[in-house]
Amino acid sequence: MVDEVRTMGWGGRLGRSVKGVLVGGILFIASFPLLWWNEGNAVRTMKGLAEGAQSVVSVGADKVDGANEKKLVHFTGEATTAEELVDDVFGAAQARAIRLDRKAEIYQWKEDENSETKKTIGGGERTEVTYEYQKVWSDGPIDSSRFHRDAAKYRELNPVNSGSIPHPSRSWSAAKVTLGAFTLPSSLLDGLKEEPLDWKGDVPVSAAPQAPKVHAGGLYFGANPSDPQIGDVRVTWRVVMPQAASVLGVQTGETVSAYATSTGTSIFDLRAGTMTAAQMFQAAEAEAKMLTWILRLVGWLCMLIGLALVFEPLGVVFDVLPFLGSLTRLGTGLFAGLFSLVLSLLTISLAWVFYRPLIGVPLLAAAVCLLIWMKMLAAKRAAIRS
Repeated sequence: MVDEVRTMGWGGRLGRSVKGVLVGGILFIASFPLLWWNEGNAVRTMKGLAEGAQSVVSVGADKVDGANEKKLVHFTGEATTAEELVDDVFGAAQARAIRLDRKAEIYQWKEDENSETKKTIGGGERTEVTYEYQKVWSDGPIDSSRFHRDAAKYRELNPVNSGSIPHPSRSWSAAKVTLGAFTLPSSLLDGLKEEPLDWKGDVPVSAAPQAPKVHAGGLYFGANPSDPQIGDVRVTWRVVMPQAASVLGVQTGETVSAYATSTGTSIFDLRAGTMTAAQMFQAAEAEAKMLTWILRLVGWLCMLIGLALVFEPLGVVFDVLPFLGSLTRLGTGLFAGLFSLVLSLLTISLAWVFYRPLIGVPLLAAAVCLLIWMKMLAAKRAAIRS
């Protein structure tokens, strides 16, 4: 059942596509510095990690040796704290922990919009919209007054939200966390693993207007946890307990700070578990390579989408007959895909020629060969048509 129909004429679509050309041009132009910067950053990062791997000193964490001051050090041990963290509302949620997180959720209706757009004769478009409603656990109340409920079936469903979260989500962190004789900076602690904290106290009668029930390791504010109703609230906790950890950083007094490499990058890392310095550097290299490939894909997509937006007015012009518009988009899409791939390879290759010639030259040769192949393919098609 269609709940809403939106239409746009050929002129409106053409005007919208012309505006999109500006956005497409910006995306296309921005893709080049992004790809170039990414390759340079990849080289700087890998050289910086290699520099760190050669200069790192593995030390014992049981004492701070002044001889290692301002050196890149690696040490392992148990990251721990003497502090007891307590939820200021639900006092039984407590633990000697590095961090304590309260997560509060409310049961609400959620609206999902689904649309299908079809071209019409004359170059216009018709968009059919349907709305679906489902009940979900949300981290905050959802304003149901903004829902689209004109259709009779939704008036019968009556997706109206109610209720609130008396005590929202919140976190508490230990002021001092140590690993042996070293004090760990708070900026490193996100690398530690967290785990659930089960509620083990009595039911807190005064914590909310409605008496809660203990359910699934947390507290449930509602009549029946097995049959949640709109407005019901559940509260759970997670903690970062004392645990084994491995650290890389510059020894600075009794703590550590970021190590600045000669390439302009930094090394400052904490990982859960006991790892050697070599293992930590290998993990950092793997993450850097993954990020490099992700940004390469992002750069290529920016270029591809930018070209597609630039060519979109051409498709709209031929949409006067929808099948002609589809054929036009197929042709421009293939061209944009191949052309953006060639330009991306050329940009990456030139960047590698600049930063690492031994790798960049073969990449550049591959890009040139692909460009020549495209020209030969275009010439062959032209010859067949003639």
